[in-house]
Amino acid sequence: MTVSDIRKAFLHFFREKGHAILPSASLIPENDPTTLFTGSGMQPMVPYLLGQTHPAGDRLADAQKCFRAQDIDEIGDNRHTTFFEMLGNWSLGSYFKNEQIKWMFDFLTETIGLDPNRLYVTVFRGNDAIGIPRDTDSVALWQGVFGSVGMEAKDVDFAERDGMQGGRIFYYDEQKNWWSRSGTPDKMPVGEPGGPDTEMFWDFGLELTLHEDSPYRDEPCHVNCDCGRFMEIGNNVFMEYQKTKNGFEKLAQKNVDFGGGLERLAAAKQNDPDVFHTDVFKPIIQLLEQLSGVTYKDQSRSFRIIADHIRAATFIIGDPRGVTPSNVGQGYLVRRLLRRAIREGRRLGIMDPFTHQVAEVVIGEFGSAYSELEERFGSIVSELKKEEEKFGKTLEKGIKELEKMLKAGSITGEQAFILFSTYGFPLELTEEIVKEKGMSVDHAVFEAEFRKHQDVSRTASAGIFKGGLADHSIETTRLHTATHLLHRALKNVLGEHVEQRGSNITPERLRFDFSHPNKVTPQQIKQVEDIINEVIKQDVPVRFEEMTVEEAKQRGAIGLFEEKYGEKIKVYFIGNDTSDFSKEICGGPHVTHTGELGLFKIQKEEAVSAGIRRIKATLDKGE
Repeated sequence: MTVSDIRKAFLHFFREKGHAILPSASLIPENDPTTLFTGSGMQPMVPYLLGQTHPAGDRLADAQKCFRAQDIDEIGDNRHTTFFEMLGNWSLGSYFKNEQIKWMFDFLTETIGLDPNRLYVTVFRGNDAIGIPRDTDSVALWQGVFGSVGMEAKDVDFAERDGMQGGRIFYYDEQKNWWSRSGTPDKMPVGEPGGPDTEMFWDFGLELTLHEDSPYRDEPCHVNCDCGRFMEIGNNVFMEYQKTKNGFEKLAQKNVDFGGGLERLAAAKQNDPDVFHTDVFKPIIQLLEQLSGVTYKDQSRSFRIIADHIRAATFIIGDPRGVTPSNVGQGYLVRRLLRRAIREGRRLGIMDPFTHQVAEVVIGEFGSAYSELEERFGSIVSELKKEEEKFGKTLEKGIKELEKMLKAGSITGEQAFILFSTYGFPLELTEEIVKEKGMSVDHAVFEAEFRKHQDVSRTASAGIFKGGLADHSIETTRLHTATHLLHRALKNVLGEHVEQRGSNITPERLRFDFSHPNKVTPQQIKQVEDIINEVIKQDVPVRFEEMTVEEAKQRGAIGLFEEKYGEKIKVYFIGNDTSDFSKEICGGPHVTHTGELGLFKIQKEEAVSAGIRRIKATLDKGE
């Protein structure tokens, strides 16, 4: 069965059981401040689980698009993906454990045809401290359905300590068998619904654990261990509780919330633990092999990252409420996905633009099920091309700087960090190039520099911006960099007598006070805006160097030199090495390139006191 076959079979199965089939909700949640993306099929259903009447009835099913940003760093193994399809069915007080457990067993073993001897399940151990009992009802029901095909289903406890113990049904605590949007019961806010769950696992075979190279060979094997033998393929949540000030109370209705990973079900069907071997990923893998001349078997981690990340970005950009790559909110995650994929493509030797080609394959695979991808084909391809071109320029600049450093000798951890912070050049690419020269980069020094930079960015207490930033969000950081451009542009237009006399920067706007005896004319304001926007358009790098105050003066840096600095100060340079537009003492934080700022607009110019003027300005929310 293909992924499409399983999706259709699931929806048909529950339609026959009286369920209304719903279209997938948007990947971009509406009126849900708890998350940036829709990460489960349950998210859009919360009002109805709490008792609100759903217009389609009290039995519902769908295939939901999902994205989980927290899984980005786990991509590269054989089972995690950031984007996935979640098959779901719900009972909003209509039926409960009896029906759900039997139907799910029937769907898995009869409709899909999975061998029940390879199925295992888990249930909630119970927690007296929060008043939630052990789920013996689910145990009895599972024993009944396994018994219907002639199988004994022994229930055991503490498999995580003692191993399988010949069991088929296993008890676990709330870390494993409790579900709410917020996680475990202690993390749930008042008002949040949740409940114990019973999960289903597929057994890929004992040989995965017994392999001589397995690091888990001598550890107890159980369905929730990390050896790779078992994969969770579905989760029945019995959502009948709500957290209150006084603990957990029963909801007015008993709900069922099932979620099953579509690709994981396909992996179980073909008895292959690698979800990237399923039919929806095969054409992507084949394309990448053609483009790179490398096989998936030899570079599986890079292939998986590229395939997952570009598929996820395609769905996010192509969503009806889709977002494009940027440095803000969801757009930042899209940019991170694409740039990580592009880096892995370079690792495979793919130097020409390729992300849009992968997206075209994704749209071909999923367009019939999700028509919005076909409808937005042009904009998806355009955004990917634009982002890859932009990041390609960043990488080219970084490579040139790295080559300069290599000519002078070895690459230090400090230099590797400068490449990272100034040019956005990834550490792993630096290491790869340096390794070819028979050298290495000191990881410890790089990490120390990274932590130091984080500390500086958090405090931002040195130099002229002491106390000037409301926070260190992306929006505030962008406006902070814009004040440097504004300071230099005002000097260019009004004269070198202009000096900063204060600033205040919030995520919404910058306020910049400066010395000047006269009102700034509309023509001069337009001139300042044009200068700044031209520098932004050129997408020049923003970098810093550490030096003494005397060196900073000799280099032409501006700032408050009378401040009490340490032995060395940071000077931020905006521009190319040969022609820096701005040189200014500052403690950070800043963006890495001016192209990240967006359109600069002066909203107001006014007098503050005799000889002191004030400008308030904004940046748009785009690039």
